[in-house]
Amino acid sequence: MTRTLTLLFAVAGGAAVGNLYYVQPLLAVIATSLHVSSATAGLLVTATQVGYAAGIVLIVPLGDVRNRRRLIPLMMGASALALALCAAAPTFAVLAVAMVLVGVTTVSGQILTPFAGDLTDDSDRGRVLGIVVSGLLTGILGARIIGGLIAGAAGWRTVFAIAAGLMVVLAALLWRLAPTLPPKTTAGYGSLLRSVATLVRHEARLRILMAFGMISMATFTLFWTALTFLLSDQHYRYSPTVIGLFGLAGLVGTLAAQGAGRLHDKGWSNAATGVSWAVTVLAWLFSELGRVSLGWLLAGVVVLDVGSQAQRILNQTRAFALSDQARSRVNTAYVAGNFVGAALGSLAASLLWSTGGWTAVSITGGALSLLALLLWAVTLPRMR
Repeated sequence: MTRTLTLLFAVAGGAAVGNLYYVQPLLAVIATSLHVSSATAGLLVTATQVGYAAGIVLIVPLGDVRNRRRLIPLMMGASALALALCAAAPTFAVLAVAMVLVGVTTVSGQILTPFAGDLTDDSDRGRVLGIVVSGLLTGILGARIIGGLIAGAAGWRTVFAIAAGLMVVLAALLWRLAPTLPPKTTAGYGSLLRSVATLVRHEARLRILMAFGMISMATFTLFWTALTFLLSDQHYRYSPTVIGLFGLAGLVGTLAAQGAGRLHDKGWSNAATGVSWAVTVLAWLFSELGRVSLGWLLAGVVVLDVGSQAQRILNQTRAFALSDQARSRVNTAYVAGNFVGAALGSLAASLLWSTGGWTAVSITGGALSLLALLLWAVTLPRMR
């Protein structure tokens, strides 16, 4: 993993994951353009996530049995076709089907991450994965900002057209620059999928890391979903464009957390994990103060992203250390747990906001983070 290849993996992974989030700031204009209600347009987010879940389970494990130098560009090319269909979709039904296909094909970012782990030796894996995983989270936050800005200047279809072109360019670069590694196993497809469940059943440390990842993603999604409600409510009354720009504060936290990978390389993973959860608890306190104070709210955004991103880097780096022969399948299990957490977090955001507002959101997020901190303390002997 040269510096150039590490950067390429981070950019390609971020661009791939970003495909899932371009649609979020576009829902209102898509609803108007295709003559559907806002509630109906919101189903596009669900369609994308359903497709992504299917891709995680059915495609990501192939990274252990296929040449990833070919598999990843192939998936990015398929993603480009799905994005092009989004740009040209004449009806809402066609767009919904295209968004499912975007979700299924955009899993290349989750194939790239274990690929980077396989290409890196033990002494440097944390640093490299810190950069690559940071690229993925940057794609999540950046897509919301970029999607809104491009749509405002050139229309929502242009967003998907540009994303399709970017996929083609990155697929070509990866085809040219990525090395070839032999397959990890020769297992058949059915056996490959069953082995994911076997890994989860037999490896207690993987289950612990999945629990950490699930809680981390639930709190992260809870915060960013409910933040839209808070910023558009009566105290702040911000426009969608301004709300999208809050992602810039999140990016600051993402960049600040990259050092977590180096802490793993030095053997400090367990201690750093505990500190990251303590930081997340503190972030929720800042966020509650931010209910009526912009300064505290911005502090909460940055600190929460530092803690969440550090957790994600440490979790995946430690998960990949569990098996050098099954990193794609380990990643499948870990990311599937993240998806469950994200779904629960987005659902909880709406329910909590409607019943108790931002205070209910902050209390729940803080309580979940404290629960994770307790889990860290209880499981510390086993994780050592």
